[in-house]
Amino acid sequence: MTTQKDVITLLISCPDKPGIVAAVSRFIYEHNGNILESDQHSTNQDDCTFFMRISFAEESFQLTPADLRKTFQPIAEQFQMQWSIHYSRERLRVGILVSKYDHCLVDLLWRWKLGELAMDIPFIVSNHPDLKNLADMYNIPYHHFPVKRETRQADEQRMLDFIGDQADLLILARYMQILEPFFVEAFPQRIINIHHSFLPAFIGASPYGQAFKRGVKLIGATAHYVTNNLDEGPIIAQDVIHCDHRDTISDLERKGRDVERRVLAEAVRMHTTDRVLIHENKTVVF
Repeated sequence: MTTQKDVITLLISCPDKPGIVAAVSRFIYEHNGNILESDQHSTNQDDCTFFMRISFAEESFQLTPADLRKTFQPIAEQFQMQWSIHYSRERLRVGILVSKYDHCLVDLLWRWKLGELAMDIPFIVSNHPDLKNLADMYNIPYHHFPVKRETRQADEQRMLDFIGDQADLLILARYMQILEPFFVEAFPQRIINIHHSFLPAFIGASPYGQAFKRGVKLIGATAHYVTNNLDEGPIIAQDVIHCDHRDTISDLERKGRDVERRVLAEAVRMHTTDRVLIHENKTVVF
């Protein structure tokens, strides 16, 4: 029986034209691959863009990773593909950045320990020392990098120098700092953030207090890739939770924490299982 560790996934985007699915499927068939999943999407607009995610068993596949890339390249050139290949046995190294709020970090570590998130966590970085005991519970190195307003660039450069090539992806698990452009550009489309969905209606301090005064009936959360446009990167996952007139500010905050941790975990799961393709400032999530 083929298990998840034996899966190869191709992610493809290209101009839409006839023959793409046939060419990719034939390539896998000719090298004795057994297709396990296949998903496609077309933008159905002028100058259509076609997206494809196709997974097949590694066990019977006859090409090495290097030979796969070399052999598939002519097909990619024929259809003007942007493409990437992913082996599920090669787990992503995911660094986590956090401040003082612990709900997202707790949830990620719990799911990771259970095996729900197939990734390795080489480190947790924080601008506060508060959550070190939590990292210690899971035997994950915890590193304190204070960030001050007047020395922000130098502080973030030290953090970036420490991270180096240790991580393939970074998660901002309620990391309450705005990253400098040079930091974001070092991990393009490889930093995931989570924030409440009150933006841009309730900006600044006490968003839940503002929401309480307005009598909101829905609280939501958005997980997205970080860009240099604050909180405007491609969205990966969103969800909402209902509230009503009985809810206090504390109730709204509790519900907000709940939806934030769920949405962030889902976004991380989608990325680490190679289900996200980025198109302009949107995502296609298979």
